Amino acid sequence: MKRNMKVSTAVIRRLPRYYRHLSELQEAGTVRISSSALGGSMGLTASQIRQDLFCFGGFGQQGYGYKVDLLKEEIGEILGISRGHTLIVLGTGNLGRAIIKNFRFSSNGFRLLAAFDVDPAVVGAQIAGVPVYHADGLEAFIAGHGVDVGMLTVPISAAQEMGDRLAGAGVKGIWNLTNCEILCDRPEVVVESVHFSDSLLALSYMISQQEGSEEEKG
Repeated sequence: MKRNMKVSTAVIRRLPRYYRHLSELQEAGTVRISSSALGGSMGLTASQIRQDLFCFGGFGQQGYGYKVDLLKEEIGEILGISRGHTLIVLGTGNLGRAIIKNFRFSSNGFRLLAAFDVDPAVVGAQIAGVPVYHADGLEAFIAGHGVDVGMLTVPISAAQEMGDRLAGAGVKGIWNLTNCEILCDRPEVVVESVHFSDSLLALSYMISQQEGSEEEKG
């Protein structure tokens, strides 16, 4: 498989959608699918699908389509799902606890090792089988377990400090769910920030556009 290092962010953002959709097709018993059918079910054009996949080498055959299981495996390899990444959670409030209990880390190639907090009520306990340690032991744990990613669900007031500690301790990535930006001056550390408000406001825009169209028709 040929890999093109100059892949646009837009293509990278679509790869997880491909993987998730192919997983659903596989579970439904679909063995083979054309680019037209795949695009139609995802709201994309066949040309877009072919262009995206071409960034990483040749997949499928013209007039023959893609084998769902093989394409899913190839995209999973591109996404690094088979690399056995490890992850810890910082903050076990409502959001952190809900993610620990319900998110399928293993299905996305991650092994959740532990959670960290400062609340005496949760330190020393377990959440869905995941041990919760005091944040004072964060750096020692990372050094001893080779943690790849730290997930931040701490209060906004503690986000930058905990992000700095994660980066300084040697993680490769920070999954920031605090709904605020954090700064990282270490180029070797990747920060992925998830802003729930961005998604909600995008939805608000689309609803407003629909309402405007209906008013014009009326």
